[in-house]
Amino acid sequence: MKMKQLVEIRDMQPADEYFVGTCTHTHESEETDSSAGRRLAWLRGMHKNGSRVKVATLGGKRAGFLHVIPIEFCPWGPLGRDLLVIPCLVSVNKGHGVGKTLLAAAEEEAKQQGRKGIVTVGYYHDFWYMPASFFEANGFSKCAGSGDARFDVEHKAALLWSVFDEHAEAPSLLKPNYKLERIRGKVVIDLFWNDFCQTSNIEAQRVREVAAEFGDSVALNEFSADDRSALLRHQIARGIFINGREIGWGYEAPKEGIREAIAQALRG
Repeated sequence: MKMKQLVEIRDMQPADEYFVGTCTHTHESEETDSSAGRRLAWLRGMHKNGSRVKVATLGGKRAGFLHVIPIEFCPWGPLGRDLLVIPCLVSVNKGHGVGKTLLAAAEEEAKQQGRKGIVTVGYYHDFWYMPASFFEANGFSKCAGSGDARFDVEHKAALLWSVFDEHAEAPSLLKPNYKLERIRGKVVIDLFWNDFCQTSNIEAQRVREVAAEFGDSVALNEFSADDRSALLRHQIARGIFINGREIGWGYEAPKEGIREAIAQALRG
């Protein structure tokens, strides 16, 4: 009888950095590798604030990872205190308990840091990314009174948490606060981004490169959620607005899509 392989968890080591930095997309493209460098620099800088990356191995091979970030510093939201946020959990080996074991490591980390619980956003969709059903099956529940109830319906998602201190305060969702400030004779691009998220990181660089193609016809304003004051002011972790109209594809915004949106704005 074949023995079940054991899932082991460790804090990210130098040998794990490329796997984590590329979000498992190793040796895929120069663009992804460049993004990984920026992400890893951010993660190293955040270590002093309590941010951690837990890496799972299965049979000695990397099988997944998760991030835990103190809610007071997390550029992805939500807002609150005394909690750790799981903004991303990735498992490349289904059916072996990788995700469940990573969650247990996150809870242990939260307790070691004196946190009152862990929180995440889970999605009710037929897709691998952060499925709410997985978190609920592992003891997470919806945060009562944690934000606009429309979020659940519009995004098929919910703010979920697991607490181990009865005095934990429910966090709140980001509430976007955006207003276009026009510049006469120019197309205004307002770019909201962060270094943590690979998708945001990559598309931000694409926006910069495409905007430069249009020269003085475009005014590019950048708002980094890594800057806590900017995040609290605008409460937007990721977004591209062209003359006030948001564009997006879910995945990294393609250059041709960004280019066409700017050209359309120039045509009026």
